[in-house]
Amino acid sequence: MSISTEKEFLGHPVGLFILFFTEMWERFSYYGMRALLVLYLISEVVGDNPGLGWSKSDASNLYGWYTMFVYITPIIGGILADKIFGFRKAILIGGVLMTLGHVSLAFEPLATFYLGLVLLIVGNGFFKPNISSIVGQLYPEGSHKKDSGYTIFYQGINVGAFLGSILCGYLGETMGWHYGFGLAGVFMLIGLIQFKISQKIFGKIGLPPEKGNLKDNQDVLDEFDQAKNQSLTKKERDRLIVVGVLSFFSIFFWAAFEQAGSSMNIFASEYTDRSLAGDGIVYFQIIGGILAALPVAILTYLFIGVARKIGKDVPLAMGFMALSVAILWAIIGYMIKDQAQDEAPEVPATWFQSLNALFIFTLAPLFSFIWQKLAKTKLNPNGPQKFAIGLILLGLGFIPMVIGSASIVGGSTTVKVSMVFLCLAYLLHTMGELALSPVGLSYVNKLSPKRLLGIMFGIWFFASAMGNKLAGSFSSYMEQIAENSSMSEFFKILVWIPIVGGLVLFVLSFPLKKLMHGVE
Repeated sequence: MSISTEKEFLGHPVGLFILFFTEMWERFSYYGMRALLVLYLISEVVGDNPGLGWSKSDASNLYGWYTMFVYITPIIGGILADKIFGFRKAILIGGVLMTLGHVSLAFEPLATFYLGLVLLIVGNGFFKPNISSIVGQLYPEGSHKKDSGYTIFYQGINVGAFLGSILCGYLGETMGWHYGFGLAGVFMLIGLIQFKISQKIFGKIGLPPEKGNLKDNQDVLDEFDQAKNQSLTKKERDRLIVVGVLSFFSIFFWAAFEQAGSSMNIFASEYTDRSLAGDGIVYFQIIGGILAALPVAILTYLFIGVARKIGKDVPLAMGFMALSVAILWAIIGYMIKDQAQDEAPEVPATWFQSLNALFIFTLAPLFSFIWQKLAKTKLNPNGPQKFAIGLILLGLGFIPMVIGSASIVGGSTTVKVSMVFLCLAYLLHTMGELALSPVGLSYVNKLSPKRLLGIMFGIWFFASAMGNKLAGSFSSYMEQIAENSSMSEFFKILVWIPIVGGLVLFVLSFPLKKLMHGVE
């Protein structure tokens, strides 16, 4: 027992909301930086907002390498936390490295840019897998509240992703790329300090195993070693085949989905008409202001509730939490005022990346409701079929891009298309993600023997890493394909890859269901 579990807010341990804010700032920094990375790389060296002047091909390739390593390092970081550091110390190490990474990106020399990327990759490896593990430890084994606790926690991820894309994107595009990178670092630092000075409320949760405890539980360890050395049964082998198949098809999903940070980001910047006129200006200012302010209003409510519960226990941590919320309100107020005074406003290209998080807010409850209703009927799709549906929805999401880019021939940037095409694409992509990503993680957990769970999750995330690398590599051909034919041909390939993969997986779902041996 500890303060983090003894005191509750909204029916959950108050420690959950400390972790909520910590993870939110980390995701804020990641998605804020992700929104800027490729655009900074391809911006001209000389201009109002100079970048590095790279080709789109080179920028996309670097993006692919970066996101690949972001998914690989958590496998190593999780092992090190389990064996050596403990979850809390690993989170602090990761937070420090990522803060230094964002600070490095805030400066112009190319050497500091590369250093920043390396620090972010390594820091993410320590941070990402271990904060989720602490969430689970806040609840007793078998608690019915754990699933809803993780739901709240993952909403923090989406809030961070949304605000990071909006605010870092706004500063990066209007004031300078390095201001956007720097803002990501400011909030990462605040989140790190807040977590560090809140640690006493967690008691022994997240600490490395004590030698005395290991000795007292030697019988448990012996049983674990015995189970680990057991041969796989036929049922276990069959289920692991299903995990392997789902992991393989996830590569195709992420290879297409992660075009968001590369080719679709470039398309938003150079090929989309983002200018506003007439009533569109007023609607943009009102709707944009409300969408930006609403998450911060929710965060303010959460902060007040948490402060009332543990403000006397960790007053300094609550002070830093208050500071972060105040900075958010200040930036949003400045942004709304600045946009209201702009006579010819333009939607920032980076803002389109916030649509994914926005659609997750609105659609996740709907998908949960649909799956619950279908579960009571004979029409309920099994795991591989839901996976296939996600792939098909993703492919369908590129059809608006095919239609919208049909007039872009020879790589010309003089043709600008409606913002509607990108919005429809992100809507369908998010629907595909909601059908596939939660299902994939759930079935890796359900189908893997407990003694191999870590290894199988490692395989799952390695497949995600390969998909991210392929996304960057394929995006690097966008310019070449557009010059040789049209931009539409590039997006046509992205229609067929996930759709064909989804159809093949749907056919395979019937024999795969038998291999799952009753796992629903």
